[in-house]
Amino acid sequence: MFEAKPLTHASKPELYADLAQQARSLVSGEPSMVANAANFSALVYHALPDINWCGFYLHDGNELVVGPFQGKPACIRIALGRGVCGTAAHTRQTQVVRDVSVHPNHVYCDTASQSEIVVPLVRADGSLFGVWDVDSPHTDRFDDEDRAGMETLCTTFMNAAGL
Repeated sequence: MFEAKPLTHASKPELYADLAQQARSLVSGEPSMVANAANFSALVYHALPDINWCGFYLHDGNELVVGPFQGKPACIRIALGRGVCGTAAHTRQTQVVRDVSVHPNHVYCDTASQSEIVVPLVRADGSLFGVWDVDSPHTDRFDDEDRAGMETLCTTFMNAAGL
């Protein structure tokens, strides 16, 4: 049985390196993308401090549709280019928003969320799979170390899922 525990390390890079190793072990050998995405979301949700939502929005060919996640119910559909998730999907660049209240294009799915990081998930062939979205009830929760760590986690997920 796999047990996710909150991670506390001396540095964020160490935390993310440990979490990436756990994620790799958790999803390795499982062919179901849904099962892997669900377990990946649960792992991150229980391991990272100060987050209140994390999960996937999957590209259906037209827009982003909520996928496996942990947290309160979420917005179901997000247009490309709309909000932080839609911007990450459209630009294919990670978005780090330290204070969502000043972001001109933020979509409020949970008013408790105060900061957000969204990583675009792009398949090996260059097509958009979706985005990985993490919210925090605290402003300034995410920084460039989180960006690097989340991007590594997402690469781990995409590689393990064969995407």
